[in-house]
Amino acid sequence: MLKIAWKFIKFDKAKSIGVIVGILISTFLIGQQLGVFFFLSGLMGALATDVKADIWVVDSKTNDVNQLGRLDIRNLRAVAGIPGVREAFPLIIAGASCNFENGTSGAITLLGVDEKHISALVGNSKVMAGNMADLQLDGAVSAEFFEKKNLGGDIDLKTCLEINGKGAFFAMQTKGFRGFGSSFCVTTIERARYFSNQSVNAVSAVLVNIENPADIDQVVATVNQQIYGVRAWPSQKLASSSVKKILASSGIALSTGTLIIFALIAGFFIIGLTMYSSALDRLKDYGTLKAIGAGNKYITKLILTQAMLFTIVGFLIGLALLEGFRLGVAKSGLIFSFSPLMLLGMFSIIGLISLSGASFALSRIRSVEPAAVFR
Repeated sequence: MLKIAWKFIKFDKAKSIGVIVGILISTFLIGQQLGVFFFLSGLMGALATDVKADIWVVDSKTNDVNQLGRLDIRNLRAVAGIPGVREAFPLIIAGASCNFENGTSGAITLLGVDEKHISALVGNSKVMAGNMADLQLDGAVSAEFFEKKNLGGDIDLKTCLEINGKGAFFAMQTKGFRGFGSSFCVTTIERARYFSNQSVNAVSAVLVNIENPADIDQVVATVNQQIYGVRAWPSQKLASSSVKKILASSGIALSTGTLIIFALIAGFFIIGLTMYSSALDRLKDYGTLKAIGAGNKYITKLILTQAMLFTIVGFLIGLALLEGFRLGVAKSGLIFSFSPLMLLGMFSIIGLISLSGASFALSRIRSVEPAAVFR
């Protein structure tokens, strides 16, 4: 069966190439849109997952880590006294405007914690240059490598800038510590308050690490019951809530889904019509097979085998192009990857498109009479 199917594919190379091109285009477009979507959705909750904290205690109306309200500093002491809490520390998040040495300006998001917990805010694995101890220097802030263009183009260590009219300099570079639409600059909590003119009596969130990870739900429930005006979130749940809120209020999911649907439709019709056209050109060949005893069941298997061969070749070529795209955009900070399960799912979808497209050809070939070969 495979040998005969391959001969049919090789006989009409132009149309076979057309089918393969349709498959690889569908593979590439679906993979590209899914990759960008995974990247953006990852950024939406990145702050909640990147920071090393078991629980976030935020304003009671907050359900998005990217839009935190203000808490009274007294909540820090109240949270620290909850049974099961190992440590609680404050976090300040504030927007600020910057002026850079080259004359450009931009906006950043300041993240400030006490000196002891800077490593909890940004892990060593994301420090590209400099070290966390340097952030204790007067005026020191960090810069994110992938936000270089938004930070004046020069983020070398000791590069000076102004934050809300106050002198600062880059003392550390991070790589991969990013938020959704934010250029994160890490510093100490006192300096974050100084740059953003925040009151010493207010914080953006209280970050909590607990004694026993198994007690996280109990600690969350206790905080929510005993402390008025706040809401405790396990880090993963806050990240998920942030993603859901942004997707619900933006057009990202709709636009991505629409493009994927159009890629599926385009692939279906390209493959189907090309295989149908090829079948019309090969009616006598299929008629010959019927004349020597092949039934519709055999012809159906032959067509579907061709469709699967097209799927394998087209998917592998499309996957190679997608990998090239992935490696290319990773240099600019658009980083994503596909799990084996996701690749299997994509292959299954492409295979379903090919088999569905083959139905165009099957509908015509099944009606061919063996006598057609003699006409």
